[in-house]
Amino acid sequence: MNRRTTLAAALTLTTGLVLAGCGDSAPKLKVADAYMPQPVTQDMAGAYFTVKNSGTAADKLTSVTSDLAKDISLHKTVGTKMEQVNSLSVPAGGELVLGRGGNHLMLMGLKKKPAEGDMVTLQLHFATAKPITVEVPVKAVTYAPKK
Repeated sequence: MNRRTTLAAALTLTTGLVLAGCGDSAPKLKVADAYMPQPVTQDMAGAYFTVKNSGTAADKLTSVTSDLAKDISLHKTVGTKMEQVNSLSVPAGGELVLGRGGNHLMLMGLKKKPAEGDMVTLQLHFATAKPITVEVPVKAVTYAPKK
């Protein structure tokens, strides 16, 4: 091989490696441990789950939609107060945990009151990643996941 061919091959290989590396800098999200305690009234319900990010880039949960509710808002708990927020961070290589007493969803204006054993479909929307559809089982009002 002459010098020109060697240089062209090296540049091609380097470009390929750089472009391949670009694909790895995206969030890789998966949802686990989803549940909704059976609502006491038809006014509102809470939903909880964990979003795991095995990617090398962070993302944000920006909204949630469902046919069950007129409105779904994201909340975080600060001290003893609940605050509505525009997004919740999903760190790179980490997880966003939604649970009682912490980050959670509030489903308002339920179109029907789900019963224990029902499944509720939620669609999670992110700043970067594609939406994820989650089937959320409705559990007993007193349900507490094992830690």
